[in-house]
Amino acid sequence: MGLDLSLTSTGYSINQKTGIISTPTKGPERLTRISNEIIDIVMKTPVEAVILEGYSFASRNSQAHSIGELGGAVRMVLWQRGIPYIEVPPTCRAKFATGKGNASKNEVISAVSAKTGIIWSGAGSDDRCDAWILEQMGKCFLNCSDYEWPKANLEAMNKVDWTELARLVDCKAEIKGDNAK
Repeated sequence: MGLDLSLTSTGYSINQKTGIISTPTKGPERLTRISNEIIDIVMKTPVEAVILEGYSFASRNSQAHSIGELGGAVRMVLWQRGIPYIEVPPTCRAKFATGKGNASKNEVISAVSAKTGIIWSGAGSDDRCDAWILEQMGKCFLNCSDYEWPKANLEAMNKVDWTELARLVDCKAEIKGDNAK
């Protein structure tokens, strides 16, 4: 599952199906509602891991503390349910999509649309697209992406700590009795 956390429009992608989670509430109620909805989605469509966008340390947004609270709340509920998560820095998500880490939201959407033919429009389209990219990064790590990605884009994968996903794959191989990794 790809997950792009946002206070107003959290994007998610599971099996290339995307959606957004939004709530008009504020404060702890908003954090709880978004976290609970994420867990509801995960439980309805079981996922083995969540690839989520990490914090943007360069942001100069007055909402930075609230975004941090949301990130903490979501990470906590995933951890409580035993769902591993992998954090992808925002620049790595952009580089994976476009080949350059400082690409704008519009450049990211355009690059993904050109590659896949998917049209991203409507409320939360950039959040849904980001979540889709994160899911594709996880699939790429597992060698099961539906698309071929250029080498420049794949360089973004090297800056992500994939340990939790690798551990999950290794565990499944051991359960199956397959020592080949």
